[in-house]
Amino acid sequence: MLHTDMLPRDTAVQLIDAGGQPVADEHYALPDGDTLLAAYRGLVQGRRINDQAGALVRQGRLAVYPSSHGQEACQIAAAMVLGGTDWLFPTYRDSVAVIARGVEPADAMVLLKGDWHSGYDVRAHRVAPQATPLATQLLHAVGFAQAAKHRGEDTVVLALCGDGATSEGDFHEAMNFAAVFQVPVVFFVQNNGFAISVPLSRQTAAPSLAHKAVGYGMPGQRVDGNDVAAVLAVLGEAVDRARTGGGPSLIEAHTYRMQAHTNADDDTRYRERDEVQAWIARDPLLRLRTHLTDTGALDADAEERFAAGAEEIAAAMRTALNTDADLDPEDLFRFVTATRSPQLDEQWHLLRDEIERSRLADAGAGTTSDGGHR
Repeated sequence: MLHTDMLPRDTAVQLIDAGGQPVADEHYALPDGDTLLAAYRGLVQGRRINDQAGALVRQGRLAVYPSSHGQEACQIAAAMVLGGTDWLFPTYRDSVAVIARGVEPADAMVLLKGDWHSGYDVRAHRVAPQATPLATQLLHAVGFAQAAKHRGEDTVVLALCGDGATSEGDFHEAMNFAAVFQVPVVFFVQNNGFAISVPLSRQTAAPSLAHKAVGYGMPGQRVDGNDVAAVLAVLGEAVDRARTGGGPSLIEAHTYRMQAHTNADDDTRYRERDEVQAWIARDPLLRLRTHLTDTGALDADAEERFAAGAEEIAAAMRTALNTDADLDPEDLFRFVTATRSPQLDEQWHLLRDEIERSRLADAGAGTTSDGGHR
């Protein structure tokens, strides 16, 4: 027997259309004005974070940055629907969500700078380290949620991933375990159309990614990922369901990756500019701005305040990342195990000797035989 209540809609849930006009829905209610204003503030900050991070990459201050430009509605809603006892398990593209959850912007950039694996206290913020391998964080999220359930804690875990991650075995294992054991986790797939250069049509033949949910025995839903109001409503319902013992859900947000996969990617090789341009009209920030302006909830003063706040964040990022870190090479070995093994000790001594030889060579190259500078 087919459980039709688990099937997603034929079209994605939408509460505010691309022109900023409200869309009536028989099930989901439009969030109130204060909530939407807070979401807009988050969108403004998220867009500025993406732009500033891109500039820092070009300046050589970040090693890589996977931009979420155009996906900020998903990022901000993901942070907003969680309570103080809940956890976020992000991917490498979810820096804006991590920052919206309370992590300092500079700390969220540490991984992408090429420094520590995580620059923030995961327990203090209830945000797991950003995961670069596809879908591995989904298993971690499910295990964490199952442990919280055993302890009787009021914890819901929101696990983020992209459309490419749904092709990984880890995705299947996480979904299956979560459904069988009714784990309080929400899987949030940001379907932005491409897994690097691989389009969705080469990832699945399913009607949608949300349709995969019923095969595991959990409900799935589709939402317009550029409509922050709809994402808040759909994600919020899934989080509430998990919190009250209803088990896991799979939410697919239909959005678009406006920029290249990362700064190392040339997206012009696999998609047409006309396709990218078509999504500009669906910009989540402009959509909500139009709606709030039309309803009188957003005025010029508020717009100015939000822009100034976003610029403060960008300035803090520039200041922090324009400062060279004082690195200790021995840290590569110091924190691998509680007690350093003889093998690690041997490796450290080899590296230390190589560093010393390099230092002496540099010092020798800086002077002539008669002691003068070259």
